[in-house]
Amino acid sequence: MDRRGLPPLRYFGRMDAPPPVWMETRAPFELARLLRDPLFAGGDMPRGDGRPVLLIPGFMGGDRSLDTLREWLRRLGYDVEQSGLTFNIWYSEAVLRTLTPRMAGLFDRTSRPVTIIGHSRGGLLAKVLSDRHPHLVQRVVGLGSPFADPFDVHPFTMAGVRVAQAVNLVRFGQTSHAEVPFLRDLAAPAQVPLTSIYSRSDGIVHWPACLRPDADCVEVTGSHTGLGVNPEVYALLARVLPVG
Repeated sequence: MDRRGLPPLRYFGRMDAPPPVWMETRAPFELARLLRDPLFAGGDMPRGDGRPVLLIPGFMGGDRSLDTLREWLRRLGYDVEQSGLTFNIWYSEAVLRTLTPRMAGLFDRTSRPVTIIGHSRGGLLAKVLSDRHPHLVQRVVGLGSPFADPFDVHPFTMAGVRVAQAVNLVRFGQTSHAEVPFLRDLAAPAQVPLTSIYSRSDGIVHWPACLRPDADCVEVTGSHTGLGVNPEVYALLARVLPVG
């Protein structure tokens, strides 16, 4: 961050320019492909057998953005808990205070460590949440989550970040410096298994920001907004989630 506490812009004007942001309109077509894919019916997929999963939506998103994923996981037999977020813009420590009891309650209910799946910013929250409570977490899966550099995103998204900073200043009296402990924990080595699913055609997050050496990084093809309904993502989750 600079001296004003504002993150620098990294995505705009790079030689490796991002895909046009209008390509994010692919999400409805990705959902249509998923609904036609036999894996969505779940008949031949490995069963969840009651394993607990917590879903965390992305920046400015809410639980409804992951409804399709939630229903699919429940159909496979996972015990799925949502975040309770309707608009994911509060500063990170405030969001973590709402997520921690939900994760702990899911752990207590199932007597099993929880797998956390987070989309975009949700994955960053999941990583820090798991590192602070590693005994409660089985693994973290990020979907288009910039684990290595949370500010390497499209300028439109950075504009939203600055709006969120203003809202948090008014609502909580917190400046961007409130994010320093969270960012420190995000940069620290992962304490639980970490999977980062990313797309080179992501129009929101610069895909190299999703790569870090302590994560199992897996590439798919698709939009950023569509990662929650991407058939390739679901195929990966079907293999990863039953492990452990």
